[in-house]
Amino acid sequence: QVQLVESGGGLVQAGGSLRLSCAASGPGRTFSNYCMGWFRQAPGKEREFVAYISRSGDSTAYADSVKGRFTISRDNAKNTVYLQMNSLKPEDTAVYYCAADGALRPSRRGTLYDYWGQGTQVTVSS
Repeated sequence: QVQLVESGGGLVQAGGSLRLSCAASGPGRTFSNYCMGWFRQAPGKEREFVAYISRSGDSTAYADSVKGRFTISRDNAKNTVYLQMNSLKPEDTAVYYCAADGALRPSRRGTLYDYWGQGTQVTVSS
């Protein structure tokens, strides 16, 4: 079992920045044995992939909509994954979730992730 707790969401003006954190805890496999992903869900829309990072952090990928603006990173010593969000747009408004996947390689498919956090709200005003 892995418990994931997101933090760092809030209200920001367009063009601003936020840094989301996701802290992992619980028994079992160590944090570095999980690929991590960030997903988001806007009101009335399906959940969508935002970014993922490999176990060691040497491989990352982003949705086209956030590429060049968002950066995913992890600190395995702190059992934490981050999402730095810059140049935020109103269309980035959503609940953001982090997720853990015990597979060897990360995926954009949310259905493959084993554990999910409760989400943190990000609201970008125009």
